Amino acid sequence: MNGRVKEPMRVAELWRYPVKSLRGEPLAAVEIARDGIPGDRAVHVVDERGELITARSRRRLLLLEATLAPHGEPLVDGHRWDSDEAAARVRAAAGDGARLVRSHGGHRFDDTDLLVATDGAVAWLGRDHRRLRPNLLIEGVEGLSERAWPGSRLRVGEALLDVRRVCKRCAITTLAPDTAEVDPGVLRRINTELDGRFALNCDVAEPGRVAVGDRANLMPGRAGP
Repeated sequence: MNGRVKEPMRVAELWRYPVKSLRGEPLAAVEIARDGIPGDRAVHVVDERGELITARSRRRLLLLEATLAPHGEPLVDGHRWDSDEAAARVRAAAGDGARLVRSHGGHRFDDTDLLVATDGAVAWLGRDHRRLRPNLLIEGVEGLSERAWPGSRLRVGEALLDVRRVCKRCAITTLAPDTAEVDPGVLRRINTELDGRFALNCDVAEPGRVAVGDRANLMPGRAGP
């Protein structure tokens, strides 16, 4: 197996983003389903034409907090996503025509069901890993060795993930997660030194419970393109 790792690897953090482009919520444990983390990107923002709006163009969206209520519905700054209060906050951040809609099929992903980041690559980048908006952060990984993982499988807790590809990054990485201030140098470095790719697009091969602190093991697999 290519890609050196420092043993043992473990799950350092788990994240869910109930509203696409809004601030996510850390989790202690979660039952990963066949289509990813329940409630992840369950709602997204559109304009008056129904076109997707993200923090790439409306960066103040990143300052709104999204969580999942016990009953399973997303909240925006503590307000149910389809409430007048949530609607007003989204309009203030993204413009008068902006509104929240439920994601078709339960999720609105850009690519695969999960995004996995590793501590070695994050240390190489030297920036807050929340810029990457990962679902899982794996610790105990040597440098940029994650780049050799596509085509492998990753066992995390009870779940098994297919590592598909190194993720093509966008302007969301230029936004500071707490202030939404723009630093173009982050994406410029990823583009210049890493061909614009960073962190791992993964699909779920076997659902299961995953908790912070669980062991993570890399193994051979046939993830495909």
